[in-house]
Order: sequence, then structure tokens, then C-alpha cells
Amino acid sequence: MSDSTSTHAPVVGPNYKWLVLSNTTIGVLLATLNASSLMIALPVIFRGIHLDPLLPSNFPYLLWIMMGYMLVMAAVVVTVGRIGDIFGRVRMYNLGFAWFTLGAILLSLVWSSGSTAALEIIILRMFQAIGAAMLMANSAAILTDAFPAKQLGLALGTNMIAAILGSFLGILVGGLLSQVGWRWVFLANVPIGLFGTVWAYLKLKDIGIHIKAKIDWLGNISFAAGLAMLLTGVTYGIKPYGHSLTGWGNPFVLEMVFAGLALLVVFAFIETRVPDPMFRMSLFRIRSFAAGNAAQFLAAVGRGGFQFMLMIWFQGIWLPQHGYGFTVTPLWAGIYMIPFMLGFVVTGPVSGILSDRYGARPFATGGMLLSAAMFALIIAFPANFSYWPFAVVMLLLGISNGLFASPNAAAIMNSVPARHRGAASGMRVTFANAGLPLSMGLFFTLLVFGLNASVPHAMATGLVAHGVPAAAASKLAHVAPLGYLFAAFLGLNPLKSLLGPQVLSHLAPQQAALITGRSFFPQLIGPAFKHSLTEILLFAVVMSLIAAVASALRGKQFIHEDDESRAQKARLAAISLGQPVDDVATIDGVLGGSDGARPRQSEPIHSARHGLATPASEPPQS
Repeated sequence: MSDSTSTHAPVVGPNYKWLVLSNTTIGVLLATLNASSLMIALPVIFRGIHLDPLLPSNFPYLLWIMMGYMLVMAAVVVTVGRIGDIFGRVRMYNLGFAWFTLGAILLSLVWSSGSTAALEIIILRMFQAIGAAMLMANSAAILTDAFPAKQLGLALGTNMIAAILGSFLGILVGGLLSQVGWRWVFLANVPIGLFGTVWAYLKLKDIGIHIKAKIDWLGNISFAAGLAMLLTGVTYGIKPYGHSLTGWGNPFVLEMVFAGLALLVVFAFIETRVPDPMFRMSLFRIRSFAAGNAAQFLAAVGRGGFQFMLMIWFQGIWLPQHGYGFTVTPLWAGIYMIPFMLGFVVTGPVSGILSDRYGARPFATGGMLLSAAMFALIIAFPANFSYWPFAVVMLLLGISNGLFASPNAAAIMNSVPARHRGAASGMRVTFANAGLPLSMGLFFTLLVFGLNASVPHAMATGLVAHGVPAAAASKLAHVAPLGYLFAAFLGLNPLKSLLGPQVLSHLAPQQAALITGRSFFPQLIGPAFKHSLTEILLFAVVMSLIAAVASALRGKQFIHEDDESRAQKARLAAISLGQPVDDVATIDGVLGGSDGARPRQSEPIHSARHGLATPASEPPQS
């Protein structure tokens, strides 16, 4: 193993950090916007490729188009972050921009139809996710290289605003573009992707610390395979199996979950044995790093699935009862959720700036406590709520996430040695991305069982009372709740889609209109949905409170100090003066050393501000 580092740095101007922030913000915005825009365009895509998403045989295609992108990104983001540490973070980031854009071009050129087209979209989305992972893993590390620690919270806060903004703007953009044609959902990314790629290749420079190491193939393969298998099992856990409402009794699901966990255990063992590990497990000895990632994962599990539940709540229950047709509910759900986005956008940079001065702990901990309070408050709302009080709660929920996200990310990135920033950034993104499918698997399971406790009887009784034959009503009543939930989520009229023209054509026009109208289904499902949602919200409260405890345990503000971090500070100091930093002697001169000698090993830092003793070259053992 070689721990020697690269000290050569190109000449860049004093405003370089703002160029980095601008480009990485576009990259993160594009990656997250793409994920959510597809969700809203799914009905148009399936119509365009002539495939019914509600047929049981087509459900795996629907599931993989929705989740495949996130699963692949979660599985490879640490790997591409570690490769960035070795070969250059800017190099990997630039490649990611080009890779992502190529994926968008190929997706817009899918010309097949039916299941073949669906399979092509799934494969190309997974291909594109690798590019998105390169962007997400290396953007935070590049920002950490370019910004001094006292401004990192502002930089990461702005970057995270782009991420959350992209996830919500994607709903609006996807809804608008899908009206033109489903290919435009992918094609619209191409001009921005090409611009960002050319700009990144021309302007971004590798000024960070590089390490000379071999790629840990065993670690990379075991981690990617283990996490992918675990998340695939969890994803298929929400799919009905046989006569069961969920797939948790499916041998395939159990095999994937347990095999994935076993591979992750093997990965942890490998990382303690190989000379150049993909990820140094010793980094978890840094209290700020371990606590920050734990808090991020718990927060993602608590809120990830709830955002999906909130969209179903709007699309399947609230919006139809307020005059919106099912076909337009996906777009309007995004519009009515703007207060959540607004709260995050306003609070993100402010909390980042304040955390640069006062540390992450008060803001991240306070954000999770506020989040728990808002989840608890939502329990008090009925299924058909009054919007403006609910909008205030969503605004405060967005503020709570803004208080948490950028201070927590800055604390994680500041706590690690400069040489491990790419891998650390990848692990941070992994904890966030893995939390979403885990949260969705759990939340959908709770929701499905809750709905099945009361909806079948109410649905059968209601349909028979309005002229539907008893056999057809009973059959529909025993459809897995996932069927009508996904119908509502896809902007389809649930009962109209599931009853079909054969049943509806034999009903009196007035009865058919009532059953497929805007009020019948929401009133039927509303009370049971809200009852199940109460259990989900209670779980989210518990996750937020535990995340708050984890955040509080991070200690006081801590910034890692070692020779490499000092060298990186020297680079930033030289860059701010417009000076080149080309060798160790120059670095030492900027640091104020004498005779061009390499700075001596730093002493452990004992400071109330840092909270932990930090050895010169290894993570603190505390």
C-alpha cells in the first residue's frame, strides 16, 4: 500500500470556488430532477410504449422503472467516490456528467414497444444512474476541496437546495413535458447535460488531495452486490405474493434480504483486511462522522417513504374531493407540496451559514426535533383536511429538513481526512439513498395491512349498493391495496381502471358516473388510509427523535486536522491569492514553514471547539 499523496495543483483564480458551486449545483439539480420527473410521467410513458402498468404481469416493469435508478445509485455511489479519491474527483465528476447525458440521449431514442421497451428503459435508467452516482458522490468532495471549512456549510446548503428543488421541480417539469410527449422527459435533460459537461471539462480542476492506492475489487463487488440485493428484496417486499398482500413471505424476497445482509457483513470483514480498502471502517471512530451518518440514515428512513405517502394522499384522496380530475392530480400534488420545498429552500443556506460559525449540532438536532413535532401534528389532520393549516405544517416540515441537511453534511465532510473525502461523500449519499427504499418498503407494508383491515368490506358493500354485480364487487374488493394505490399515484381513476369497461357498460350511466366520480373512491378509502397513516407517522416521529439523539451525540464542532488537511488549506490560501501551488516547498511556504521543509506532524488537537483529540494521520479513536 502507498499512502503518498499528490501535491501538484493547477493554477485557478480566487473565484474558483464559486465556479465549482455553480457547476456542481447544476449537476445535482439535474440528477434529482431526472429521478422525480420520471415518476410523474409514468402513465404517459406506459401509454407511449403500449403497456398497461396495472396488469399484474407488468408490475415488475413498473417497480423497476420507479426504483431501479435509486437502487443502482445507492449501490455504486461509494465505489465511484473512492475511485475519485484515487484518480481525481473532478475527473470522475466530469465523466459522470457525460455519462448521465449519454444515458438521457439513449433513453429518448427507445423505439421498441411493449415489454421490450420497458426493459430497455429499465436498463438505460440503471446505466444513467451510474453517471448520477458519479455526480452525487464527487460533488460534495469537490466542494470540500474548494471551500474553506468556515464556508462549507453555505456551499453544501446551496447544493442540497438544488437536490430538494430538483426532486420537486421534477414533478412539475415531468408533468408539463409529458403533455408534449414522453420522450421529452428524457430529451429535455440533454441540452443542460451537454452544457454542464462541456463547462465542467473546460473549467473544473483537480485541486484536492489524491491518494495512490489500488482499487479494492473485493470490497467494491461485495458492497455493491450486498446493498443491491438487500434493497431489491425490500422493494419486492411491497409486491403481492400469491394470496398474500405483500411479498415478505416470498422466498425470493427473503433470500435477497438475508443474502444481501450476509454480503455486507463479508464486506465489513474484507475492509478490515485489505491494504487499500474501498472505505476505511476506522472513519466510524470519528464521532462526528459516525453520528452524522447515523442521523442522516434515520432521517431518510423517517421521511423518505412519507413523502411518497403524502403524494398518494393528495392524488388519491384530497385533490379529487376538491374538484381535480385523477388525470391532473400528479401535477397538482407537486404544486400543493410547494410549501415543503419553500421551507427547505429558505432554511438550507441560512442554516449552512450559521453552522459554519456555531457548529452543526444545534441546527441538525433542532431540525430533527421540529420534524418529529410536525409528524406528530399531521396525525391530528383528517383525511380531507383544510389546506392552509396543512400548508403551514408542510412549510415547517421543510424548514426542519433545511435545518438538518446542510449542517449535517458539512459536519460529516469536515470531519474526515482530505484523502478520504470522495469515499466519505459516497457513504453519506448511500445512507440517504438506502433510507428511501427501506422506508418505502416499511411504510407500504403498514399502509397495505391497514387498508386491508377495513377497505374490502366497505368497497364490496358500496359497489353492490350502486349496481355492481356481487361477483365483480367481491373480486375488486379483494384486489391488493397496492393496485388502487398505484392507480391513483399514476394519475389513473382507480375504480374506472380496475372495474374496466365490461362492468361499467352494464351499469346505469348515473351509477357508473357516481362510482368513477371524484368523491366515491376518496370517501371509501379516506378513513382507512388516515388510520394506517397514523402508524406511519408515529414511526416517523420515533425515527426523527432517534436521529435527534444521534445528532446531539456528534459533539461540538470538529474539523479534521492533519498534514494533508493543512496542505489543502495551503492550496486554498494560495488559490485565493491567485498563486500556483505546485510542490511541497510552495505549500510549506504558504503555511508559513521554514526552509521549504515539510510541515511537521501536527500534535493532537485538544480543544473545546473540536471536542475530540485528533492524531496527525489517522481518524480519532473516540
